[in-house]
Amino acid sequence: MRSKKTLYNILSTLIYQLTVIICNFVLPVLIIKKYGSATNGLISSISQFLAYITLLDSGFGVVIRSCLYKPIANKNKKEIENILYATQRFFRRLALIFIIYIIILCFIYPYIVIENFSFSFTLSMIIILSFSTFFEYFFGMTYKILLYTDQKNYVISNIQTITTILNGVVTVILILNNHSIQIVKLCSALIFIIRPLFLNFYVKKKYNLDLKDADKDYKIKKKWDGLAQHIAGVIHSNTDVVILTFYSLADISVYSIYSAIVLAIKNIVTSFTGGIDATFGDMLAREEYDNLNLKFSLYEFLYISITTILFICTFILILPFVSVYTKNITDTNYIRPIFAYLLVIAEFMHALRIPYSGITLAAGHFKETKKGAIIETLSNLIISLIFVQKLGLVGVAIGTLIAMIIRTFEFMYHTSKKILNRKLNKCIKYLFAILFEFLLLIIISKIIPNMTNLSYLNWAIYAIIVFIITLLVVFIINSLFFKDEVKNLFCFLKNVKHRRGIK
Repeated sequence: MRSKKTLYNILSTLIYQLTVIICNFVLPVLIIKKYGSATNGLISSISQFLAYITLLDSGFGVVIRSCLYKPIANKNKKEIENILYATQRFFRRLALIFIIYIIILCFIYPYIVIENFSFSFTLSMIIILSFSTFFEYFFGMTYKILLYTDQKNYVISNIQTITTILNGVVTVILILNNHSIQIVKLCSALIFIIRPLFLNFYVKKKYNLDLKDADKDYKIKKKWDGLAQHIAGVIHSNTDVVILTFYSLADISVYSIYSAIVLAIKNIVTSFTGGIDATFGDMLAREEYDNLNLKFSLYEFLYISITTILFICTFILILPFVSVYTKNITDTNYIRPIFAYLLVIAEFMHALRIPYSGITLAAGHFKETKKGAIIETLSNLIISLIFVQKLGLVGVAIGTLIAMIIRTFEFMYHTSKKILNRKLNKCIKYLFAILFEFLLLIIISKIIPNMTNLSYLNWAIYAIIVFIITLLVVFIINSLFFKDEVKNLFCFLKNVKHRRGIK
């Protein structure tokens, strides 16, 4: 049953991420061409400022998931109701605090960008962009956490896919019909409100839960220990754009283009996790330690192999793609090689940590990894602030990269020593293999004939060639470096096929 849920989760998440990728490459360029790079930068900047409200949830969602694994495994309905009631109460209070935060932002932020946009224009954009976030916290967040913990995030992904497609279609129609950016974003906000309302309806219909009978004084354990983890995640996602807001809105537009590409790749990679951390959380709750070690090793090998292939391709292909994507945009320079390469490597390091951070947080080890989260946050913020004045985009990318390296190493160490009780040698071996593959493929890419006057078709042909070569090189090297993992993987697949044959 766990395997079937995992498959559903992976497929639905992958479909959603592919949908997001398509929309994220179609819509921004339409906005830039219609309304300008500065407007696109303003939208990205406001969105990041709004995202900082998630600092107030103190990592509560991750803590809740770790608390829910055991009662869900044991089918302890009363405990589930108590946890969900406390969760709902917390997020609804946070939604009200969010309103206060929006009011404060409305009086301060417009003056930051007053040289580029009128007060009323910026004010309207803040209010419009905040709608869906408020509804998410007030109506949907509690049930989203429940579905994810119960390994049913395919429900979440499916509704996200539908609303993303609907938003893409409506946005294109509105832009082509010359509507204002306020109307475009207002319609987007109204569409995304469907998500939390649907999740609220779905859970109430499918789960026989009555939160009215829950213990109103129930306290969530480890609540504050999740704060550092959460702050680190929020800082990672939002610091660069917030710092650049005081530097250049046009650079934010450049950042958003490269970031959208790299995050799209990372989201494809993470779609293969498909709620696997919830599966590991279930194993931990049932104390299936031998099974956990075996399954995690298989997952680790597959995940790192896929991640390496996709990010090496991204490193090689990102500049040619941006050249095609922005060739008709002349209001700012979008070709920034050093920034592009640093950003790709930084997000690659962040993607590498996901198997380790997922199982660490599923085990509820918030307090044990708190110091690493604080170090990551401070290093990212301080280094970015030091270098941004002289180096601009490159400066914030350096800060992000250093922070990512520190935190990824910490999660690898903690998972190996404190959860799986294995030597750190395997993680070190993976890192050496990745470094060797990166350097070898960068050299090989220089040999591949460069296509001049790139079009989307020419870029696609070039990308296919790069992907095939990368796939072959990584497969061969990983097969040599990790013979045991390859053998265990084939045994696992053979057993799965055999069990299906019996059925």
